[in-house]
Amino acid sequence: MADAEQIVIVGASLAGATAAEALRKDGWSGGIVLIGSEQSLPYERPPLSKGVLLGKDETTSAQLHDQQWYDDNHIDLRLGATVTALDPAAHTVTLDDGSQVSYTKLLIATGSRVRKLDVPGADLPGVHYLRTAEEAQALTDAYAAKPRVVVVGAGWIGLEAASAARERGCEVTVVEPQSTALAGVLGEEVGELFAEFHRQHGVQFRFGAGVEGFEGTDKVTGVRVDGEVIPADLVVVGVGVQPNTELAEAAGIEVATPENGSGIVAGADLQTSVADVYAAGDVVRWDHPLFGRFVRVEHWQNAKDTGASAAKAMLGQDVAHDAIPFFFTDQFDLGMEYAGDVPRGTSYQVVLRGDPKSGAYEAFWLDDDHHVLAGMHVNTWGATDGIRDLIRSGKQVDPARLADSSVDLADV
Repeated sequence: MADAEQIVIVGASLAGATAAEALRKDGWSGGIVLIGSEQSLPYERPPLSKGVLLGKDETTSAQLHDQQWYDDNHIDLRLGATVTALDPAAHTVTLDDGSQVSYTKLLIATGSRVRKLDVPGADLPGVHYLRTAEEAQALTDAYAAKPRVVVVGAGWIGLEAASAARERGCEVTVVEPQSTALAGVLGEEVGELFAEFHRQHGVQFRFGAGVEGFEGTDKVTGVRVDGEVIPADLVVVGVGVQPNTELAEAAGIEVATPENGSGIVAGADLQTSVADVYAAGDVVRWDHPLFGRFVRVEHWQNAKDTGASAAKAMLGQDVAHDAIPFFFTDQFDLGMEYAGDVPRGTSYQVVLRGDPKSGAYEAFWLDDDHHVLAGMHVNTWGATDGIRDLIRSGKQVDPARLADSSVDLADV
C-alpha cells in the first residue's frame, strides 16, 4: 500500500483507538483518520463503573493515550465530529460540517448506546444513565451526597452501580423485571448467587417488577413500581445497550435484525458485506470460526481484540478472529472473570466447582453433550486460562470431575 493511501476509523472508541495503535505497530505508514463524536480523548469504559463511581479515580485515568501520543504517531484525531454518511462506492465519509474524507480502507467502530426507558418522568433531573465519561462523572458527583438510590436493571452495569452506591453510603434498591439478578446472562441459579451476595451488603431487590414511571416535578423523587412508589433521590437506569448500526445500514452494508442478534454482519476477518469496509467492537456481529456461528459481544476485551484483528485484516494479513469472549466485574470484595459464550435460548447445565458460601468458586455452562460453552471464576484467580482451554478444546467433560475442585482443570 502506498503512503498516500488512508485508513479512516469511524468511532474514537476503545476499538477504534486500539485499531489505530495496531496499524502503526504493524507498519502502516499511510494516513490514519480517527473520528469521534465525543470531546474526550478515547478511553476505556470499565473504570467508569468501577473506580470512578467509587470516587477513587478521575475519568481521565481511563484515557488510552494523551494528545501527544496521537500527534507523535501521526494519527489525525478529530473529536467532536460526527460522521453522517458513508459512501462505499466513492470511498468517502461525510462529516456533520459537510466535509468529506476519502479512505482506502474503512473501519466502523461506532459502538453502542444505552437503551432509554420510555415511561412518564424519564427526562426528570436525577435520572441517570451510565455510558460516557461525562455521565460517570455526573453520577459519582451525585453519589457523594449519599442519596437514596434506585437502580433500574440488575445486569452488570446495574449491579456495579449498586455496589458503588452502597460502598459510598447510599441506600440502594434494585428493580428488575426478571426473576433474579443477571438471569439473562448467567441463568437463575448463578444469578441468584450474585443477588444474595448483594443482599448481604445491604442492597434491596424488587424482582419480577417493571417500572411504570418516575415521580417528581423539578427532580426525581420516586420510582413507580406495580402501583407503589419507591422513594428515590437518584435513579440509575441500566437496561442494556443497542449497537449503532444506522450508518452502515444506510450505506447498504448488511446488518443483522434484532431478532438475529443485531450488529453489522462480518466474516471471520471482520470485513463487512462491502469491500474495504470492516467493523469492530460492540457493533460487529462476526462469523466466529471456533464456535461455528455468528456472535456479537459488548465487552471491553472484545473491543480491544476486534480492533487489533481488524487492523491486521485491513493491512492484508490473513485473519480468522477466534478470540474467546471475556468479561470481568468488581463488586464490593467480589472479583469475577467470565470466558465463553452461551447463545440465548440454548439449553445448558450449570456445574459449580467449590462452595459459593466461601466467596470463592467457579461455575461452568455445559451444552447437552457436555461441552463447555463458558466458565467463570469468583475470587479464584488464575482459573481463566484453564477455562479458556476447556472451551477451545471442544472436548466433552465429565460434570462430576469438573465439579471436583481436587481435580485440576487441565485433567478434567
